[in-house]
Amino acid sequence: MYERLSMTRILLFLAANASVLFVFSIASKLLGLDQWAAQNGIPYQSFFVMALIFGFGGSFISLAMSKWMAKRGMGVQIIENPRDRTEAWLLETVRRQSEKAGIGMPEVGIFRAGSPNAFATGMSRDNALVAVSVELMQSMSADEVEAVLAHEVSHVANGDMVTMGLLQGVLNTFVIFFARVGGMLVDQALSGNRDSYRPGIGFFVISIVFEMVFGVFAAMIAMAFSRWREFRADAGGAALAGRPKMIAALQALQRQHTESLPAQMAAFGISGGLASGFKQLLMSHPPLEERIQALRNAE
Repeated sequence: MYERLSMTRILLFLAANASVLFVFSIASKLLGLDQWAAQNGIPYQSFFVMALIFGFGGSFISLAMSKWMAKRGMGVQIIENPRDRTEAWLLETVRRQSEKAGIGMPEVGIFRAGSPNAFATGMSRDNALVAVSVELMQSMSADEVEAVLAHEVSHVANGDMVTMGLLQGVLNTFVIFFARVGGMLVDQALSGNRDSYRPGIGFFVISIVFEMVFGVFAAMIAMAFSRWREFRADAGGAALAGRPKMIAALQALQRQHTESLPAQMAAFGISGGLASGFKQLLMSHPPLEERIQALRNAE
């Protein structure tokens, strides 16, 4: 089973890269970029190769460093030798759920966040970290904590970290590429010198502006996927711990009006905070009431 899942992730990675190349090839032909670039000497192929390397490279370096960043940046303390019954219970619960989900035992840690929360991160299904905040442990019942852990284990079992890495790599690639091409086109038009054009400071400034604008739209796409992924993790948590426990855990979070995790970890947490208006498009998590209703409807 694990070999098939590993192969699926590899094929997904290759398919994502192939899709980017295919879409770019079709778009370049439909828009006449091939002919235009040949006539004007615009090295858009070089831009795309650079964008592909930096887009996926940055995404997967971040993914590879995610556990280290969590431990250092959020002060996660890994439980290796349980100091009390609570830590022993945490380890045993995650071990039992991991076996049921068919994944390797993640590292288990605790951290202080100022509010009840939890997250999962890591490079793969067998190299992950599941962490819960001290405040969550103190404010929830054992059944509710069990459901939260099941939600995070489901994120790992679903391969959400790798999938988000792939998606972010694709988005990064297009943001970098179109920002550079747009910067060159605008700068060339403003300079009025098409025959002997050389990128200058205007190109870099305009590219940065385009990158910021395109980056916002890319973030909307990534967060939309993240919100859909939370419903799946809730369903997985319900399968591992029981639907009543999962609903009770979300209701407990709802009562306490939790705040979101830091931006770099928010997409992998149990609760994404509150937002309204335009900010809803950049939320990593759906509203808790929608998640609770989805679980109820599944009954």
